[in-house]
Amino acid sequence: MLASCIKYTMAEIATEGLPLMGEPVQYTEENIRHLDDMEHVRTRSGMYIGRLGDGSQSDDGIYVLLKEVMDNSIEEFKMGAGKRIEVTIEGNLRVSVRDYGRGIPQGKLIEAVSKLNTGGKYDSKAFKKSVGLNGVGVKAVNALSRYFEVASFRDGKVRRATFEQGKLVSDVTEDSNEPTGTYIFFEPDDTLFVNYSFQNGFVENLLKNYTYLNTGLTFVYNGQKIVSRHGLEDLLKDNMTSEGLYDIIHLKGEDIEIAFTHTGQYGEEYYSFVNGQHTTQGGTHQSALKEHIAKTIKEFFGKNMEYSDIRNGIVAAIAVDIEEPIFESQTKTKLGSNNMWPANAEEGKPAGPTVNKFVGDFIKQEVDNYLHKNAAVAEILQQKIQESERERKAIAGVTKLARERAKKASLHNKKLRDCRFHLNDGKGKEEENNSCIFITEGLSASGSITQSRDVNTQAVFSLRGKPLNSYGLTKKIVYENEEFNLLQAALNIEDGLEGLRYNKVIVATDADVDGMHIRLLMITFFLQFFPELIKKGHVYILQTPLFRVRNKKKTIYCYTEDERLKAIDQLQGKDMEITRFKGLGEISADEFKNFIGSDMRLEQVSLRKNDLVQELLGFYMGKNTMERQSFIVQNLIVEEDLVKEEEEQQQA
Repeated sequence: MLASCIKYTMAEIATEGLPLMGEPVQYTEENIRHLDDMEHVRTRSGMYIGRLGDGSQSDDGIYVLLKEVMDNSIEEFKMGAGKRIEVTIEGNLRVSVRDYGRGIPQGKLIEAVSKLNTGGKYDSKAFKKSVGLNGVGVKAVNALSRYFEVASFRDGKVRRATFEQGKLVSDVTEDSNEPTGTYIFFEPDDTLFVNYSFQNGFVENLLKNYTYLNTGLTFVYNGQKIVSRHGLEDLLKDNMTSEGLYDIIHLKGEDIEIAFTHTGQYGEEYYSFVNGQHTTQGGTHQSALKEHIAKTIKEFFGKNMEYSDIRNGIVAAIAVDIEEPIFESQTKTKLGSNNMWPANAEEGKPAGPTVNKFVGDFIKQEVDNYLHKNAAVAEILQQKIQESERERKAIAGVTKLARERAKKASLHNKKLRDCRFHLNDGKGKEEENNSCIFITEGLSASGSITQSRDVNTQAVFSLRGKPLNSYGLTKKIVYENEEFNLLQAALNIEDGLEGLRYNKVIVATDADVDGMHIRLLMITFFLQFFPELIKKGHVYILQTPLFRVRNKKKTIYCYTEDERLKAIDQLQGKDMEITRFKGLGEISADEFKNFIGSDMRLEQVSLRKNDLVQELLGFYMGKNTMERQSFIVQNLIVEEDLVKEEEEQQQA
């Protein structure tokens, strides 16, 4: 018992240079150091922007930097100053943002962009409903940029300051005829954001979300106008991948706006915002939306309906404005506020209603009124709910048995090798952001990943052979099929994404025909039953090298044929060895560490309105055997053609 509690063995103490018992580490004045504001941000960047990343994922740090700059310009618009914001990204590397608001007060310009806990948003008279209340945002951008420039145009003058890695380089004030407003230019520090690149799709989505919440605001992004006329109704129309069963219900009130409809797809899909901030992880306002829409509809029909039946297929959005909102982190992705506004003892002002009550009262009145006035919509909605109820009851027995089977199954020993993050009850925000699960097929592939993974944040789920083609099947199959049932239990997504146990769900298969087929089958499963998992950006494909080119001095892993040819040119010599990996199981655990670590290559599976998902699934995964066979024959590239093409490339 005692031995299991000892953290280090004597051998580890000697190897790691750790102190022996009775030999405490020296603790002197030299161990105590002070970090100035900019140094602290650079040293503890995760506290301010979450993950760093390279821009290949929507939550990477460079987009947080852009958002922090944008938030300031948006708040100027919300205060009635400036209806146009110009955003330019040069070479996917350097960003400039010009707004036409009031401009940062020039006497405090330097402090506003370089001193933490400094800003105008502590004064609720100037910024009544802001997302940036901690005086941090743009300072983090400054600190984490290789080069940062800010200019404030006010009263016929411009004060312009430049910084490098948060340190002031120049500060000049001069006359100017330019319109009032603020200009910020920044180039992220590539020693922190290694090989970064801004992706247009992520930037456009960010800007569109701002316009949905701020009708009348115009963005000019690299010369292209982005604007919304109908707010959250536009958001749903632009994001829905299935047709609505009835026209979108769009309701507005003071400090609140909601929109929703139902589709024929499974699951629930939500978009939520606070003071213009996209709260991707929801919070108290989103929970209130879910609860009260279901409650109001149930009371309207006066029947004993299940909330899950009412919400099945719903696509909904909510935006609220709150004074001094409380978020669960600096990245502001989840609202933690309980009240619409805090108490003010000086003014004798009590706290406002809870967010839940405020949202609930609005929905109760407005949705109930709408359904009474629109009988046709109410009838369609009732039919949808009844369909969901019939299906749920039809599989009730199967569902109960499947849940019991999932509980009894020894997931941790058979299908699922979990990570310590969840074995420790999911503690740690950074671990939550980095948590992922690899879905792989075969014992050898699962074994390689299991041995080389980071046991703190990476889990492995082992498929047994190829999963079932689930296209056209009902959700009953999720519970009848052991693989799907246990995977659903491992992900904890039966009741929606709020319980999702991993931030990234990574399909890891061989780079051959069978591996590609398994990928398609898994993506079909998610699209069919859990489309929001893909739409919210949680599903990825693991990219593993196809080739290893090496000599006695250097090893190069190649993910494409072009990379292989370049590696051959680079390592010319008689001792060169070229290996073609046929499967994940062929890659040793020691080598696999190179491919699932900090430089892991992931391809995010996306789902957009114009992807024609049902048509694609129907063609490739449906029963149109002859049509698909003709397509394959017409587009077939035989092995001889590939060999000939490779020889021609080598000769060239």
